[in-house]
Amino acid sequence: MTAPNPSPEEVAHAEEELHARTGVHPGWTLALVSVALFMVTLDNLVVGVALPSIREDLGGGLESLEWTVNAYTLAYAVLLMPAAALGDRFGRKRMFIIGLSLFTVSSLAAALSPDINFLVLARATQGFGAAIVTPLTLTLLAEAFPGDKRGLALGIWSGVSGLGVASGPVVGGAVIAGAGSWKWIFGINIPIGIIVISLAALMLRESRGEKRSLDLPGILLAGLGLLGATYAIVRGEADGWGTPGILIPLIGGVLLLIGFVLWEMRAPDPMLPMRFFKSRGFSATNVVSFAMFFGVFGSIFYLSQFFQTGQGYSPLESGIRTLPFTGMPILVAPLAGIFSDKFGARPFLAVGLALQAIAIYWMSQISTPTVPYVDLLPAFIICGAGMALVFAPAANAVLASVRQSESGQASGATNAIREVGGVMGVSMLGVLFASHGSYASPQAYSDGVVAALPLGAAVLAIGAIAALFVPSLAKMRATAEELAAEDGILTPPTGPPAVG
Repeated sequence: MTAPNPSPEEVAHAEEELHARTGVHPGWTLALVSVALFMVTLDNLVVGVALPSIREDLGGGLESLEWTVNAYTLAYAVLLMPAAALGDRFGRKRMFIIGLSLFTVSSLAAALSPDINFLVLARATQGFGAAIVTPLTLTLLAEAFPGDKRGLALGIWSGVSGLGVASGPVVGGAVIAGAGSWKWIFGINIPIGIIVISLAALMLRESRGEKRSLDLPGILLAGLGLLGATYAIVRGEADGWGTPGILIPLIGGVLLLIGFVLWEMRAPDPMLPMRFFKSRGFSATNVVSFAMFFGVFGSIFYLSQFFQTGQGYSPLESGIRTLPFTGMPILVAPLAGIFSDKFGARPFLAVGLALQAIAIYWMSQISTPTVPYVDLLPAFIICGAGMALVFAPAANAVLASVRQSESGQASGATNAIREVGGVMGVSMLGVLFASHGSYASPQAYSDGVVAALPLGAAVLAIGAIAALFVPSLAKMRATAEELAAEDGILTPPTGPPAVG
């Protein structure tokens, strides 16, 4: 028997009590964390449409362009997990502001880059700032909204994240067209960052979690391991896979990552508790997230350049053409968040990954220098809708798999895993691209895209299968209630009876 649905007056009273207890107004929290998330997600894709301009202005080939993207995502992935501990230990509001400040200053540095190496360094610093901000947006949101309201809040949060993704190519193209230089794409972060930092200082109240020591060995093992493996994958085609310059960082990177897992299993205060993976919901959802970022964001790296390098369009024309692809999360993600509260995450994750796999493979079969845009449009829409079905349900499934006090660690781990997926996707699709195509001509670029995208589709298909192992809504609710009971938190039943 379920509890009766609360009246609007009871809901309002509960929200007033929450505000009085925490000092955090849910509306302001949602607005500030959403804008901050918009900034860091915008920078994931705003660079994509500018890559041809960067290549022409600063020089460099495929490897340099890959590092322009991977420097950001790799730094982002490495610091995401300890960033949650930094917030718990030194204050979530304080670290949120520090992360935004670092991101804003490094955006200025990127805009002033005199060469490709300086740009890569600035992008890495941006990634560190973004890594501090991202898990804290989810932790602050989870703290401000009760469980029965969290699905809607996560849906809005995901929709705004989708807006950042959707706006990236269009904003990048519009800025390049209007200002005449790719350097201005980073300047748009500066006024937004200053405004959000100022409002966060005024409107958010400081909070802390359980104080944990920083896992410095874990940070070093994970960071150096990922750097070594990524370097080897990016350079392997050019230098030769059997050369010492590739084998040493590749084998060393793999050994360091194995060492990271072994260390985390015995560390007194690990940044990534391996016991999280004993939860089928946590493990399966993170396989899904890794697969999605590997397949889709690895593909976006090449598709975002396709209309310019492969078909000769301007940056703005290219950005507008990718909008049906990147814009679907704005429309679909909030609905997916709401309905995942009623039907569970599993069907949304499985269908979402399957749609993306179909769409990416479809694009690999028709991408030529002369393909009409209307032939690509259905695949773009399908892939974007599939992405939107994953964001909020995946976040909901992860949060339901761990204790509320561990939400920061869990969200940091999930974001890190999916960013590593993006780095591996860009790098490994790059191996196929480089072996079959180049930037020499539109046909050569299309040949590389056609060779690379099927790998992304295959990994997405594996992710769709993994999604079937995510527990049903009933099991996820039971797990959440058990964890809440262990923490001494009373959680009344929410929503309608579980389905499936």
